Amino acid sequence: MHPLAFPAVPLALGPDWLDPETLIETFGTLGLLAIVFVESGLLFGFFFPGDSLLFTAGLLSANGHLPDLWFLLLTIPVAAIAGDQVGYAIGRKAGPAIFNRPDSRFFRQEYVEKAEYFFDRYGGRTIIIARFVPIVRTFAPVVAGVSSMPYRRFVAYNVIGGTLWGIGVTTLGYFLGQVDFVRANIELILVGIVLVSVVPIGTELWRGTRRARAASARADH
Repeated sequence: MHPLAFPAVPLALGPDWLDPETLIETFGTLGLLAIVFVESGLLFGFFFPGDSLLFTAGLLSANGHLPDLWFLLLTIPVAAIAGDQVGYAIGRKAGPAIFNRPDSRFFRQEYVEKAEYFFDRYGGRTIIIARFVPIVRTFAPVVAGVSSMPYRRFVAYNVIGGTLWGIGVTTLGYFLGQVDFVRANIELILVGIVLVSVVPIGTELWRGTRRARAASARADH
């Protein structure tokens, strides 16, 4: 029997060491909070499976393998909000240098460009919306800092976004984790969460491409 009392949960869209269950089993509750903190604002944390990690944490709490749900609902948002605060500070301190940083194994300019695109589309609300969008979630607070978004405004959006994300996804995992069908098909569920979470990126990029083509067609005429 698996130590967590249900089948291992490989994250089908990533390597085994990024499997949410493996991360939680290996690093425990403190590790979970540390990963949430890092993924929320440190530039190298974009690859962590934030949404599926929170869902799995809620599921494991429902099965008694993590602390009580209320503890997670208090600490996860705090870790998320704190991570964004650090990301904002990085953006304010590093400034435009971030936009000129060369591509590397753990950094791509396209990540910043995606975050910028969301800011152009949604303004300050991006801090809330980005919470539910992988990669953009990590870079949005940095872009906010680079753009010198007023700090009080950033904090307000940050608290709202971090709270909605931390409580919402974890609670969803907790209650669905008590459903037999979900427990029996957890890998499929996690893959679905990853796919759904990237829909906003695909949608906005598609709309942006259509607008660019329309503008180009009008210019040709």
